Amino acid sequence: MALEIERRFLIQNDSWREFVTEKIFIEQGYLSTSLDDWIIRIRFTGKDFKIALKKHIKGFTNFEFEYPIPLKDGEKIMSNLSNIIKKERFFLKFEKKSWIVDCFKENNYPLEIAEIELSNEEEDVRLPPFISKEITGQKHYSNFSLANKPFSEWKDDYLTTKKNY
Repeated sequence: MALEIERRFLIQNDSWREFVTEKIFIEQGYLSTSLDDWIIRIRFTGKDFKIALKKHIKGFTNFEFEYPIPLKDGEKIMSNLSNIIKKERFFLKFEKKSWIVDCFKENNYPLEIAEIELSNEEEDVRLPPFISKEITGQKHYSNFSLANKPFSEWKDDYLTTKKNY
């Protein structure tokens, strides 16, 4: 069984950049229409396509199954989707833990979200100095939601500036 256990955070400054080990560009779209059931996502990383099936279980744990798909199939599927997000993904090491920072592009710019995958929900994590507010479980920050209602379209009550994160 494939489980994803992750916590997500907003970022308060650019100090995360000193911990970067690698960077990729991601374009992903969704075949799903609702957050309430399985999320079906297709992702292109510049070299390959993968399709993923995700479903929330409890807390910050999800089922996640991901499979490679042929390039031509991925291109055809992606070209027929309208709910797409683009982001730069940075891989970081902080105190021997692997972190990810996603810097969203286009209609989701300037949103930046940090994630850490854990081995269990009780795992203790020391938060890096660039972390601000935890957003784990806040559905409007999910990639699926951002593909359907981009950050640039949020109402003022959701919008904050970096200094208010």
